[in-house]
Amino acid sequence: MDEPNLKLALLQGKIVVMPTDTIYGIVGSALTQETVEKIYALRKRALSKPMIILISSLEDLKKFKVELDSFTLDFLNKHWPAALSVVLPCLSPEFEYLHRGTKSLAFRMPKNIKLLNLLRQVGPLVAPSANFEGEKPAENVEEARKYFGDEVIYVDGGKLSGQTSTLIEIKNSQVKILREGAVKV
Repeated sequence: MDEPNLKLALLQGKIVVMPTDTIYGIVGSALTQETVEKIYALRKRALSKPMIILISSLEDLKKFKVELDSFTLDFLNKHWPAALSVVLPCLSPEFEYLHRGTKSLAFRMPKNIKLLNLLRQVGPLVAPSANFEGEKPAENVEEARKYFGDEVIYVDGGKLSGQTSTLIEIKNSQVKILREGAVKV
């Protein structure tokens, strides 16, 4: 799928399996509740677990009514873009379909320029790994197709066997590592 068609598909609320900055993800608009719910169903993901959201800039956090203290802002400016997902408070009930009652969301600003440009054009995307929950992440489109069949659109980026992102939480000026991954903090 070429870039203009990929952009159009995402803007129309379609779900796409594509390379992210780490591994293949199953992505869709984070600002469209129907798309988010479809991804939960397709991945057979526990409904209580929020998904990582890819953003193109710190400005995107305002779309989710996320406010940053000076420690967090400094930390993000030093460490992003990178394969680093950061859990931040999201208290707005408007985004309960994303935070699933946890009142926090994980965001990542990818380093991949092509992906950043796509995010600038289509907006924030939920981007869990392309697999059923608890199963091995797809390393290529053929493996992803075994999970999702014809339910999604595929962008073939060849074989990807990268690491998942490092997942951290920042609270009260403290950084807590929740999952070791591609970036050492």
